[in-house]
Amino acid sequence: MRLKISLLKEPKHQELVSCVGWTTAEELYSCSDDHQIVKWNLLTSETNQIVKLPDDIYPIDLHWFPKSLGIKKQTQAESFVLTSSDGKFHLISKLGRVEKSVEAHCGAVLAGRWNYEGTALVTVGEDGQIKIWSKTGMLRSTLAQQGTPVYSVAWGPDSEKVLYTAGKQLIIKPLQPNAKILQWKAHDGIILKVDWNSVNDLILSAGEDCKYKVWDSYGRLLYSSQPHEHPITSVAWAPDGELFAVGSFHTLRLCDKTGWSYALEKPNTGSIFNIAWSIDGTQIAGACGNGHVVFAHVVEQRWEWKNFQITLTKRRTMQVRNVLNDAVDLLEFRDRVIKASLNYAHLVVSTSLQCYVFSTKNWNTPLIFDLKEGTVSLILQAEIFLFEASTGKPLGDGKLLSHKNEILEIALDQKGLTNDRKIAFIDKNRDLYITSVKRFGKEEQIIKLGTMVHTLAWCDTCNILCGLQDTRFTVWYYPNTVYVDRDILPKTLYERDASEFNKNPHIVSFVGNQVTIRRADGSLVHISISPYPAILHEYVSSSKWEDAVRLCRFVKEQTMWACLAAMAVANRDMTTAEIAYAAIGEIDKVQYINSIKDLPSKESKMAHILMFSGNIQEAEIILLQAGLIYQAIQININLYNWERALELAVKYKTHVDTVLAYRQKFLETFGKQETNKRYLQYGEGLQIDWEKIKAKIEMEITKERERSSSSLSSKNMGLKH
Repeated sequence: MRLKISLLKEPKHQELVSCVGWTTAEELYSCSDDHQIVKWNLLTSETNQIVKLPDDIYPIDLHWFPKSLGIKKQTQAESFVLTSSDGKFHLISKLGRVEKSVEAHCGAVLAGRWNYEGTALVTVGEDGQIKIWSKTGMLRSTLAQQGTPVYSVAWGPDSEKVLYTAGKQLIIKPLQPNAKILQWKAHDGIILKVDWNSVNDLILSAGEDCKYKVWDSYGRLLYSSQPHEHPITSVAWAPDGELFAVGSFHTLRLCDKTGWSYALEKPNTGSIFNIAWSIDGTQIAGACGNGHVVFAHVVEQRWEWKNFQITLTKRRTMQVRNVLNDAVDLLEFRDRVIKASLNYAHLVVSTSLQCYVFSTKNWNTPLIFDLKEGTVSLILQAEIFLFEASTGKPLGDGKLLSHKNEILEIALDQKGLTNDRKIAFIDKNRDLYITSVKRFGKEEQIIKLGTMVHTLAWCDTCNILCGLQDTRFTVWYYPNTVYVDRDILPKTLYERDASEFNKNPHIVSFVGNQVTIRRADGSLVHISISPYPAILHEYVSSSKWEDAVRLCRFVKEQTMWACLAAMAVANRDMTTAEIAYAAIGEIDKVQYINSIKDLPSKESKMAHILMFSGNIQEAEIILLQAGLIYQAIQININLYNWERALELAVKYKTHVDTVLAYRQKFLETFGKQETNKRYLQYGEGLQIDWEKIKAKIEMEITKERERSSSSLSSKNMGLKH
């Protein structure tokens, strides 16, 4: 990725340009110390003087009023605030008429910013004051006052906080009175510019110490640049928060959100005092010290998937290269390309007016549809999403999936039936959770998979999850193990040391058995993981259990056997489960599986398999629906769930004496006296006869056996007919 610079031969302004601002993606206003406001049209390459300001007004900062979010939809901004050196700010219409001038500060007003809703304006000045104004220019409050000039200011993403500079310090002050103020030393020189992105919640700062830095909203340093030759005079986030631009003397730099640099350009501009991104995030304008306005387009973005590499060579042209046969295709678009995504054998491209969907098998016939108002800021490709594409209905019961903490990152698995799809997400505490997409009436089960996870990705070919966990790179070969047998989850993991990836690495992709990780310095590292778990997933999804067992015997790895054990239980194949559990030495589970095989009825087997996975309620429901009341009572007795066992016995008026007998035996073993009121009530005057109870139990088992054999014989009769 790089910047394509365009600069006129002769500057349009006689003096230094102090500020620039976009109205649309093709129209820009610039203000200069020559008192002129000039409009630039990039489509026609025309420039017009909008207004000549009075000679005593030297503009310093400009910010367009945000597009309205209400019913009246504006396609472009209609007015802007202009701060000037005479202590005033001016509300100016698009046509150049000064609607209002307001005395704001003693000394120059160094910056002015509308909040995201357009309901408030913040101004800062040489007098060290930070003031909040209404939309019409009425003073609401003086937020803070200090002894040094405030050079720059930015609103927080929720418009509830303001970030401003104080010499070498950065301060975040909430609008609510008495709320906690966050302050920290950010640079070794005076801080000249700040910006706070509403999408990624990250802060940029630039100072006279010739460095630019990236911070999170808690004031923690994420990136610090090497010192440049000259002070950094401007920084600005791209609207989507993926990139930012840095301006200095004869210098324009394009950087990734994590701080490392994509491109460095050295245009003949003097110092770049102000940088503005176009609304669609494809180009930058810079206000230059020598009277120029510099324009830079972001070009040569690259997307890769398997054997395809796609490059944005010009604003409206993409080059597709197939590295297997070196075939090259050119894709031409009517409008400039804004966003693109390449995955799952499809390329999705959004231009300013249309969206194109190409198949990698045929580049000549894309699916094209028009885009309504607004700019595309995110394209996320998946094989299936949380809405069924054909109907647009939400999956499951339509209820929102809620979690107690903020969610930072989310990923949907890429394979399997809609009912079995899983979502993995990381919350604010850096804990990794997994949950089902489809939930009908069930209590939503959100289960923790790991802690201190910074980034995650699902494999594109099977449901294997990988993540960077503290100082380790972890692969969950079968994350569904948590639903089946949580005890063996540690045995299904692959871990390796991740210290080689340095600080703040990020997983870019997980294709096949190759994981691509981007380090904080921008370099890419590729890791290959074992191909066998993916083959195991394939065998299991095709119900090739014998092949799966053969593969595990060939590989001779505990992780493979543990995955197979969990997969077999999930798919109710207890023969394979027995082999797999025996291979990992889980003898108690092998014995339990053997006891399940000896059960007389299908319902009992099913219930005990559910119990094996910890789904006790579901097991009980199956038994009760099949009329196997004694068996439902017995599983509660076996689990020492005495309250429920008695409740069922009383409700169905059967085996009350059985429950009381087992309870008495249990208490006698531990030498305890009965204290439960319900047991005392039902046990009053009841003589326990073990012979009678054993006979009743035997009768129940015989009845169940006869029932299952009669249902089998009726099935066979039906087949003969």
